[in-house]
Amino acid sequence: MTVREIAGFLNKKYPEKAAEDFDNPGLIFGSGLWDVSSVLVALDATDDVVLHAVNIGADLIVTHHPMIFSSIKKINDDTFLGKKLLCLGENKIAVYATHTNYDAYRMGELCNGVLGLSDPEVLEPTDEVSSDSIGIGTIGSLPGELTLSELAERVKEKFNIEAVRFFGEPDKKVKKVALLPGSGRSFIKTAIKKGADVMITGDIDHHTGIDALQDGLPIIDAGHYGIEHVFIKDVSDLLRKEFPMLSVTAEEIKTPFTTI
Repeated sequence: MTVREIAGFLNKKYPEKAAEDFDNPGLIFGSGLWDVSSVLVALDATDDVVLHAVNIGADLIVTHHPMIFSSIKKINDDTFLGKKLLCLGENKIAVYATHTNYDAYRMGELCNGVLGLSDPEVLEPTDEVSSDSIGIGTIGSLPGELTLSELAERVKEKFNIEAVRFFGEPDKKVKKVALLPGSGRSFIKTAIKKGADVMITGDIDHHTGIDALQDGLPIIDAGHYGIEHVFIKDVSDLLRKEFPMLSVTAEEIKTPFTTI
């Protein structure tokens, strides 16, 4: 089994052409010809994840977030990224990312299932594809009305999140939910236009939250990592099913910060 074969499979499932313009999915580091017998799946290729890959003898790290977003002029041990790339090269570990293309083809469906939304639709169809069923975020209905605080508790429980916060009155009744894992502030107006009673997303700052509320849209901020971590188990299970000869390890779910 080679890096190219696994990358080809993932690209077929979640075509890179569907990624947002700012994104950088695909084979981030390594050779497509390298052999792979062990894969580590993680949300980010952090230093700890790379060290874990070295320790377990992984040949490929599959992440959601690309390790590199912008151009690199030098690769040396004077920068944290340079050190990481040198370590990956020394240990012959490739890195592949499937980011907003995964979001467009899979994340919404997956999260709808976790939260139990019915009649889901794509929040923002992806321009590069013709189907309205492919895109970023979803909007659907809860089985019944919940208060904002009840829904926040459900999000916390279903996605196994240590803490969530919300903008809005705790007792406000909501049913139609816009759901956008990761950072969804740029889709708030779309959620309002489509009649959402509440939006669940991450990375909402103070002013964005109160502005959305003024426009009539309560926000549940589950954090950037809070919902997207479902990627880890989902892709691990997918690779195990498609490539039973591989050893696939799912990185432990661990937020990059501590809440006290």
